[in-house]
Amino acid sequence: MLTLEDVEFLAAPVWFDADRRLEEMDASGVDMEVVSPMPPLLNYRLDDETATTVTRHVNESIADLVAAGSGRIHGLGTVPLQDPDLAAAELFGVANLGLRGIEVASHINGVSIGDPRFRDFFREVESLGLAVFVHAIRSEVSSRLPQWAGPSFGFAAEASLAAASLVTGGTLQACPRLRISISHGGGGFLMMAPRAQFFATRKWTRHAGDDEVPEESPLALARRLYYDSLTFDTRAIDLIAHRVGIDRILLGSDFPAIARPVPAEWPLGDFYGGAEGVAVIAGSNALSFLAIEESGL
Repeated sequence: MLTLEDVEFLAAPVWFDADRRLEEMDASGVDMEVVSPMPPLLNYRLDDETATTVTRHVNESIADLVAAGSGRIHGLGTVPLQDPDLAAAELFGVANLGLRGIEVASHINGVSIGDPRFRDFFREVESLGLAVFVHAIRSEVSSRLPQWAGPSFGFAAEASLAAASLVTGGTLQACPRLRISISHGGGGFLMMAPRAQFFATRKWTRHAGDDEVPEESPLALARRLYYDSLTFDTRAIDLIAHRVGIDRILLGSDFPAIARPVPAEWPLGDFYGGAEGVAVIAGSNALSFLAIEESGL
């Protein structure tokens, strides 16, 4: 039996009460926030019936929070991606609830998110104009680390593999208008992307196996993704901006699992882009990612 000591995060009113969230937003200088499911709710081991019930409940709860948020709260839902056809059908419910997109995990029961079996699902996401937030979750790779290192090194590895699978697996080429963001700055993906660029352009690499090497370069495809800023280091944000551009960075916070700082302590203070760059990261990029017109705030 679980005890309170076994639970890492205890739900407090700020998790689900719109008034409390708005109070916290005001205290942190936040005009608008996007609520997504806690990653443990992305449970792809459930049977179809249970998974459908759980995802609909999660999506309706987030939609209720959005409705009570006075236009300042937007939401992302979830879908049972262990069954891509069922997940595609559930997308219509996400859109009808007024949610701006979905959150998916870095892998689906060990299968990378960029695997071709999810290609038709992402085509449906693209056709509905929904955004996708890819959040890292544990896998056999991250399980090679001590449990305490999972949310740091483990999640970085998962985010890296998720981004790499989308870039190398054909998803971005098949869905050119798809808007996808990777959690935690994409892990180490953008640090290694130039190495992938080097090998992808070598003639012998193109004949190294049966897999087709994308015609578009890894760095060009990397620029099609968004990356959240939750790296705890402005130099890492500098690298992302240098590699893919300031317009591909979203302000991440992990709130309320991690306490959100007051404006003066946001980890963007010495970002090389200056005040204008910070304004783009902390504002207009999110509107573009969510396909929100600025007048519709």
